[in-house]
Amino acid sequence: MQDFSILIFLILSMTSCGSSSVFNVLHFGAIGDGVRDDSHAFLKAWNAICTAQTSSPKLVIPKKKTFLLSPTVFTGPCKPRQIHIMVLGDLTAPKTRLAWGRPPRSTTNWLIFQYADGLIINGKGTLNGQGSVWWSSLYHKQELPNNTNSDVGEMNELRPIALTISFCNNLQISGLNVINSPSKHVKLFQCIGASLSNLDIKAPKESPNTDGIVIAESSHIQVHDTNIGTGDDCIAILSGTSNLNITRVACGPGHGISIGSLGMNGAYDTVEEIHVQDCSFVGTQNGVRIKTWQGGSGYARKVTFQGITLRAVENPITIDQYYCPHLIHCQNKTSAVKVSDVSYDGVQGTSMTKIAINLSCSQSVPCTNIQMNRINITSAGQEFITSSFCLNAHGRAGISIPKMGCLRK
Repeated sequence: MQDFSILIFLILSMTSCGSSSVFNVLHFGAIGDGVRDDSHAFLKAWNAICTAQTSSPKLVIPKKKTFLLSPTVFTGPCKPRQIHIMVLGDLTAPKTRLAWGRPPRSTTNWLIFQYADGLIINGKGTLNGQGSVWWSSLYHKQELPNNTNSDVGEMNELRPIALTISFCNNLQISGLNVINSPSKHVKLFQCIGASLSNLDIKAPKESPNTDGIVIAESSHIQVHDTNIGTGDDCIAILSGTSNLNITRVACGPGHGISIGSLGMNGAYDTVEEIHVQDCSFVGTQNGVRIKTWQGGSGYARKVTFQGITLRAVENPITIDQYYCPHLIHCQNKTSAVKVSDVSYDGVQGTSMTKIAINLSCSQSVPCTNIQMNRINITSAGQEFITSSFCLNAHGRAGISIPKMGCLRK
């Protein structure tokens, strides 16, 4: 009997060691009326869950409430090996630019999670960046070359990114609605091992530079089963990114899925092992795009675009090594980011422009091993036959509409 009691005690001890604690932001003073600032309460709740002794505590943001948050940073490292944030209610950013604090240019993010490994953020709640009060400023230092003189009025301001995740490994984000960010909606920076799924990211087509997801200096990332419609790139893949898989993403409106821009201001930038599969584009400015500045260096290589569906897309397939969107200091330079080992397979649909495939590669650093297979891009009800254009692009094409006679072997 004594041995049986000891066994029961050991089982209960093991169970309690692996148990999870549940925290609720309301218990830390959050109100959730969308008017009073709940940032301090959220930070108290974060501190409690970050220092919890259990292995996988949960923080609940309850439904049927709207929590007003000022720019807030949630910082680790945390004691638990995994932290689970359940976003059931809604989060809203300040509704006026003055409420973001002074000076505006110091506020470049709304919500930041950093140095917290094993972070899980999910739920059906909405993150509303209240971006419309920022969109009237069309030109910002954030989007201009570093040597551009922009010290005039609103051009100094940096519009905030809605949700930034930095230095977080083994990350999971799913189910969230992220809308109307002042700038980018979701950004990953220096993360290893992340899954982003079942997200709904929305902003008006006219909203400037409101990229859906931005990934930089991160590796082993999965983005899948997500809807994105914004005023800029649905997904922007920046330097230092590798081993990224994008699957079943619906893009539109927006500027498509873009690698880059790379090589700005002579930078050495690298991107490799990027795989985009079974994605659709409806009414977008671009489909799948690689964009680099003249004068840079580095590489974009081992890239695949497979099973791509296009409907009324302006520029379905693009490699642009002369990227210079603001037409400021657009100088011809001989160095360039090397683009190689890029495969397009099963790209089908309709184009709004005659040149459906535009491979404008550097005159001094050619694009090499470009593979085109099963391409069928026709006119979107317009009175033209689609065509292709190549500049110093080398590779091989199989059956293709439009024909790819411009691609050098």
